Amino acid sequence: MIEVEVIHPQLAPGVPPEAEVQRLVGLALASAGVDDGHLAVEFVVAERIAELNAQYRGKEGPTDVLSFGIDEDGDTFGPRELGDIVICPAHTEDLREAIVHGALHLTGMDHETDDGEMLALQAEILSW
Repeated sequence: MIEVEVIHPQLAPGVPPEAEVQRLVGLALASAGVDDGHLAVEFVVAERIAELNAQYRGKEGPTDVLSFGIDEDGDTFGPRELGDIVICPAHTEDLREAIVHGALHLTGMDHETDDGEMLALQAEILSW
């Protein structure tokens, strides 16, 4: 079972309802073969995502979405903690795309190193 915690969805109009966030995350994870675990999707202001972007990626300024995996490898005790997806609605053109994109990153996919598989799967999921 996938458990999705949605944090601060009130930050911007247009943030999908919690049920839609859960559905999108579930589709992305299932498409990558992940069928259990917990993750959080947090919507933040530009200043916060800029701080995270600088701290963890060494890049200046805000971005649209960041993913932070937790239980990527090895055995876990209790439910698997997949990680966190952080989205800045003010810097995101398509919030549904950002949700799917972040969830796919939590499965270990990386569009910067693959041959287009992640972005192709993302487009397919969004077309459903």
